[in-house]
Amino acid sequence: MDTVPVIDIAPFLAGTPEGIDKVAREIAHACEQIGFFQITGYGVSEEFIQQVYDISRRFFDLTESEKAVAAQPAPDQVRGWTAVGMEGLSYSLDEVAPGDLKEKMDMGPFAVPADEYHTCAEAGPHFAPNVWPDALPEMRGLWERYFAEMSEVSRQVMRIFAVALDLDIDFFEDKINEHISMFRAINYPDQVEPPLPGQLRAGAHSDYGSLTLLRQEQRPGSLQVMTKSGEWFDVPAIQGALVVNIGDLMAEWTNDRWVSTLHRVINPPRDLANDSRRISLVFFHQPNYDAMISCLPTCLTAGEQPKHAPMSSGEHLFSKFVKQSTFGQGVEQ
Repeated sequence: MDTVPVIDIAPFLAGTPEGIDKVAREIAHACEQIGFFQITGYGVSEEFIQQVYDISRRFFDLTESEKAVAAQPAPDQVRGWTAVGMEGLSYSLDEVAPGDLKEKMDMGPFAVPADEYHTCAEAGPHFAPNVWPDALPEMRGLWERYFAEMSEVSRQVMRIFAVALDLDIDFFEDKINEHISMFRAINYPDQVEPPLPGQLRAGAHSDYGSLTLLRQEQRPGSLQVMTKSGEWFDVPAIQGALVVNIGDLMAEWTNDRWVSTLHRVINPPRDLANDSRRISLVFFHQPNYDAMISCLPTCLTAGEQPKHAPMSSGEHLFSKFVKQSTFGQGVEQ
């Protein structure tokens, strides 16, 4: 497969046996072949998504000092603002390259209960408080709503995954009901100066969790996906669609039946680089920190052995993120 299929999930959400079966089969095929697809019919208002785009653009237009009020608090906390060049995605694959040509703003779960599950040592930084810019107080409400909306879309996609994997439709429900997902807005600024050798807007990487929901703009310097034959191709921005890809965790859960695919964001051509700003809204869905990721029962054929050792969702996420945010230097775990 050398294209990213567009799949309308409204028939699944309608709940008819025919709709559930059709959507599950289409998504299973995409997950096995390329690990990427785009969805429509997921039920989130276009007007609202545009409001989130607008407030995110306004955030990135703030001064450095105004954004720094909401700076990332610590290397192991995926919260707040990170400046251009301060993250290297290629390091998550132990590949060395200059820092990515982007800045980002992150949030995680909000309205978190102050109980043992959410505050114990095992919870680590996964429920750390979110940080917000003083200069843009209206940002918080819009972002929290977007986090909630994408959480529900992710839940429905996980239900599709369950059917596609011949599991009960509710199989993943108790594994994602306290998910440690992240919402990130990324600003890829105009490239007035040429990039350094090997420097990209986002270096080649695979995502870490169960799935990613991406809303992108059609601008110079695009998202690219690698095929199984090792070739890169562009993923077009389709109005009203979310790009979905599975991450390493879901690939491991399926014993690599489903593929977590390398992707990157390339630099714009130099003749378009001065007017190439691009903003992406990305929701990284991650199961509960204590959900154990081991080969699913329907993904192991007779005589076959699991390819990956069991690991908790939280351990998996933390080890990957620290590599990319510290440029491979590591942090004591």
